[in-house]
Amino acid sequence: MPRNTIHLPTVRSIGLMQPLTWLVLAWRDMARAGWISFAHGFALALFGAVILAVGYHRFWFLAGALSGFLVIAPVLATSLYALSRALERREPANLGVVLKTWANWQNSHVNKWGNDYWCMVQFGALLALAATGWVVTSAALITLLAPVPIETPVDFMRHVVMAREGWLFELWLALGSLMAAPIFASSVVAMPLLLDRRATLLQAVLTSWQAVVVNPLPMAFWAALILGFTLLGLGSLLLALILIMPMLGHASWHAYRDLVDPSSLPEREAASPPVPGPGAAP
Repeated sequence: MPRNTIHLPTVRSIGLMQPLTWLVLAWRDMARAGWISFAHGFALALFGAVILAVGYHRFWFLAGALSGFLVIAPVLATSLYALSRALERREPANLGVVLKTWANWQNSHVNKWGNDYWCMVQFGALLALAATGWVVTSAALITLLAPVPIETPVDFMRHVVMAREGWLFELWLALGSLMAAPIFASSVVAMPLLLDRRATLLQAVLTSWQAVVVNPLPMAFWAALILGFTLLGLGSLLLALILIMPMLGHASWHAYRDLVDPSSLPEREAASPPVPGPGAAP
């Protein structure tokens, strides 16, 4: 019997410093989209503040919850990808794009029971499950192995990060990295691809892995940039996340456009006629 093969779009090779270009393009998109882009950052920073307020005196939970929140960030940034796509197509990038992304994208599907319809929901659920698993693992690790109860960020810094004996912080980082690496490889272009093209979840994840395999050094540099900016956002009491989260979201769209040639897959939503520029003929 013939063996079923999974068709994957072509993945391009990029230069080591190309992620810096994505950040420059992201700032351009933020300026052009205006308040709606920054509203995403404000909403995500506010959500992080709620996590911080709830878990401040339960740092065994807070450490995992904040990092788990970042695991599902590729899903939360979906409408930022849509805004960048609209700008690329010279379409209005406004609140309507955001509402359509979250509420109406399914209207173009004829088969509501097909895998294509549920792929974005499936991917979000998988990331949420991974985030929940990390929250539980992180909480159990800190609770069981910390020399004293860890209740506040100060306790975590004093008895885990700066502890002179034991390897708890190193073990915590190693487990976090062990979880983060495959999640990054699975999601680096998966969500933009699912938004842009009629691809299955497996196609999107395998394409994302292929992008990492073909470009190991640029993808490692991109992961380091994401980590560095995220730590900067957390270290600023979440205030910098208002700028950082939309920047990384828009940049992820440009990463997808540079890394993947999706022309072999059908569009999920056809482009609208471009908005005429000033002085254009009627």
